[in-house]
Amino acid sequence: MGDVSEQTEDFAIEAWHEDGRWSIASLPDPDDLTHIVDRLKKQQTNGGAVALIAIDDEFFLAIRVLGTHVKFFISDVTCAIDYEVAAEFLELADIDQPEEEDEPLPAGDLDIFSDLGMHSMELSTLCDDADLFPDEQIEAIANRLGFGDALTELLES
Repeated sequence: MGDVSEQTEDFAIEAWHEDGRWSIASLPDPDDLTHIVDRLKKQQTNGGAVALIAIDDEFFLAIRVLGTHVKFFISDVTCAIDYEVAAEFLELADIDQPEEEDEPLPAGDLDIFSDLGMHSMELSTLCDDADLFPDEQIEAIANRLGFGDALTELLES
């Protein structure tokens, strides 16, 4: 596997956009989706709030709350077969549970970040890149949305 000194434990961050600037913070429990959604809803900002969650080296989740709307995105729907948190996520997002023979494809709202400048094709392409781990995919999203440096600082602290 090469020299992988990176941590591969689950992590979750929230980011919120206010007055043209991003703020980010760590979320304590990547598996507690209900708590994460509630916390995002409390961020009453004009740009909404985003949670990005990396699970193992397998997949990532994105949740976005904008006003009363909650959008959900998962990088690989088939992970719900092996991961309870992914199955719970699909339930929350009202996405059908995968079958064993399903392709490992992203599911949910591919336009979750389109108003922030990251369009569905870009997000889909990112998920298709088999060389990237979930933390690297989240880093790419953070860079694209404009809080990559803050994310790097947060994860290194």
